[in-house]
Amino acid sequence: MNKHILLSLAVLSGVASSSLCAHAVRVPANQPTIQLGITAAADGDTVLVEPGVYKENINFRGKLIVVTSRYEDLADSAIIATTIIDGSTPIHPDTGSVVVIANHEDSTAVLQGFTIRGGTGTKWTDEHGSGVYREGGGILVASSSPTIRDNVIVNNAVALGGVTSAGGGGIRAGDGKPHILHNIISGNTGRYGAGVVLNFSDVVFRNNIVTGNAGGQDYGGGAVWINHPGASTKIFENNTITANSAAGGGIYVWFGSATIVRNTIVWGNTGPQMAVRTGAALTVTYCDVQGGYAGTGNINSDPSFKDLFFHLNDSSHCVDGGDTAIAVHDPLNPADTVTALWPSLGTTRSDIGVYGGPGRLNFPPLSGATSVGYVQGGARPGGFYLEQNYPNPFNPSTNIGYTIASSKEQVAGSMKQVGMERVRLAVYDLLGQEVAVLVDGYQTPGEHRVVFDARNLASGVYLYRLTSGGQSLSSKLVLLR
Repeated sequence: MNKHILLSLAVLSGVASSSLCAHAVRVPANQPTIQLGITAAADGDTVLVEPGVYKENINFRGKLIVVTSRYEDLADSAIIATTIIDGSTPIHPDTGSVVVIANHEDSTAVLQGFTIRGGTGTKWTDEHGSGVYREGGGILVASSSPTIRDNVIVNNAVALGGVTSAGGGGIRAGDGKPHILHNIISGNTGRYGAGVVLNFSDVVFRNNIVTGNAGGQDYGGGAVWINHPGASTKIFENNTITANSAAGGGIYVWFGSATIVRNTIVWGNTGPQMAVRTGAALTVTYCDVQGGYAGTGNINSDPSFKDLFFHLNDSSHCVDGGDTAIAVHDPLNPADTVTALWPSLGTTRSDIGVYGGPGRLNFPPLSGATSVGYVQGGARPGGFYLEQNYPNPFNPSTNIGYTIASSKEQVAGSMKQVGMERVRLAVYDLLGQEVAVLVDGYQTPGEHRVVFDARNLASGVYLYRLTSGGQSLSSKLVLLR
């Protein structure tokens, strides 16, 4: 894995609340694969997985167990990036979900601390008679109520082929009460609910980042698609939902009632940020929604993201903009009696977005990414500037413009004597792996433009990074075929 930059593979800090039980099945020490570890485990056990890439598709098979990386006991957030379940080689193409939890598991069935990638979903007959679908590229949940936390669910894709439609590129949850907490859901594709599908599911969806998912050609919902007739309640609190591309790019309620969205940023998505179909209901309070949305405490203000991990600037209107209820306050900074504990900002009144609320964790940069800024239309001092690519989303090529500043440094015998600057512009996937180098050499200070041809890459979210003169800038681009 590229050690220079893991720009968007943000992972979570802090130890999860569950503890290792008396009996741990260790992978690969006791069992060579995660699935064999699950088979060997009994209810109440923990399947403890060492870092590595596990090319398999796993199924909980009704067991009330914790399946976790060593993040559970070592409290090292980097472990999430290096413990990967890759579901790209399923035994059968119709069972391509990376993880299946579909046998009446309850909240004691826990999936934690993994990067989950490469899934293509499972061909699935809808429980309510609407047809056959391919769903759950990363995770398929059915008739179950598991806890899914502290994962990076990235670059999974569900597509048509002998089905009515295909949705839930990242997660599909149906007919249960799952808790989906502290995850990054990014770079997934689907023809509805490219990030998440919730079908007849009473979910608690809290402190998640949902970004860069794309699709929605059939029923909309680039980030989250909800369908649930009846009086059940779905809770969305302190999430950041941004830069998703679809018709209905943010949260789309297909049908249903009692969906409550609170303290959440919904900004920068293609298409409507939040939308409801006729007959659906949505209650939105203390949220920052681009274009505005009716409801108590809602604002329409640029969130002012500080970096690629969607931390807020101190001046953001989302700081202390959430619900005033004490139950959803940010943790108190133990150093005083007024301010919130970082990464929350301001006072203890909840911030809007993923870094607010009592359950928030930090998503720290890794491997030198602390110097990387998230830039869209803003320049750094001294004329060093990276434009947002255009068009975006794109297929198969896009233009990237940038400006190189002139360095004051003069080194005898170097190219600097003739006014040249060393420049590198490269493209990375969400695992930090370099997929293309667009510029690597000396250029004169001033404005430049290159064309990025991505015809050999899969659909998804990528990052491009400009480095020159000891400075770095980065931004995201979306390839949508």
